[in-house]
Amino acid sequence: MQHYHYIFTGSGLSALMTLYEMLLSGKFEDKCILLIDENAKKVNDRTWCFWDENDTPLKGHTSKRRELFGEIISKKWNQAIFANKKFNRVLELAPYQYKKINGLDFYELVFKKISKHKNIHFLNQKVVDFTELGNHCIVKTESETFTCNKIFNSIYNPEIVKSQSKFPLIQQHFIGWFIKSKEAIFNPNCATFMDFSVEQKGNTRFMYVLPTSENEALLEYTMFSKDLLSTEEYETEIQKYIENLGITEYEIIEKEQGNIPMTCYPFWKHNTKNTINIGSAGGWTKASTGYTFKNASKKSKALVQFLEKSISSEVSESLDMTDFRKFQKKDKFWFYDLLLLDILSSKNELGSKIFSSMFKKGNSNLIFKFLDEETTLWEDLQVIWKCPKTMFVKVLLGRIFK
Repeated sequence: MQHYHYIFTGSGLSALMTLYEMLLSGKFEDKCILLIDENAKKVNDRTWCFWDENDTPLKGHTSKRRELFGEIISKKWNQAIFANKKFNRVLELAPYQYKKINGLDFYELVFKKISKHKNIHFLNQKVVDFTELGNHCIVKTESETFTCNKIFNSIYNPEIVKSQSKFPLIQQHFIGWFIKSKEAIFNPNCATFMDFSVEQKGNTRFMYVLPTSENEALLEYTMFSKDLLSTEEYETEIQKYIENLGITEYEIIEKEQGNIPMTCYPFWKHNTKNTINIGSAGGWTKASTGYTFKNASKKSKALVQFLEKSISSEVSESLDMTDFRKFQKKDKFWFYDLLLLDILSSKNELGSKIFSSMFKKGNSNLIFKFLDEETTLWEDLQVIWKCPKTMFVKVLLGRIFK
């Protein structure tokens, strides 16, 4: 059996980001690394968006920050709309921008970098099993078996969450159409972050619109709920929304769909000394919003720094610094997200009310900073006080006495 230092089971966003950070580090050139996935990552299967302020100079400096994956950002927006049936607010995002990256562009960037390193191999096969045996691990595909020192697992197992009731599971599920319309109807400088004006039907439902020109945009019908819909139901709602915009003629250029788990389940408890769960399998998705890209970037950087400490320390073996069980901890943002999911789990129709209360009069920059988990406790309270207090007090008491 061939042996590797590190094996990545799955090559999704978090796996590729972690590997990318390892390459940027330069401290893993002597490590043999294997990436295994049945998906060859050759198609544009998804779109990632995130808000970021890296275009602004650092305090006391005239130079700009290094923009997060700036070379593959396909579109930026300086404004965003938040709406429901009662109000429509245009959010000025400065110093933030809302940014879009196409999945295929990201895959090509990382795999191009990987191709320059002979110590990294990609295997286009399906992982069927992996296990830890003392000081080494075994990974099996449908036709081969490998051993390694450490496993980075990003294969999500939903049954882990579904088999328990302490931590609710909400799905962020959506279907999106990228369309080209006859009418010049869109504002290419303004994205629609959340439009709750669509019928809620007892759930948390909204439209998400990313215009790239006056007559081109990605429109996604999105839900935060426990259960998925039929394809026809999503697409019927997209058609209605397009008609309400005043578009009479259009063509569908591309479609995408997704299902992102939103849960505060402590996946890190399944980490072992030599196996760490990353991505959705490790709870790296922002539980209250389903946002993945920025969270994965932060987590992958932190994980690689954790590894760097262990490989650079002369006494790492005695201190056991490579023990993956020591990597992840709970924080205040985990608890905030848990309270929101408790509400949406029992009263899913309240999502529009909660998000609307935050964005109607709240400081949008502070809200984005809060959702990025970069606020102080005082700033947290300024955002939280905008939310309906009674329902959060009830779920807080429920958690305390649960």
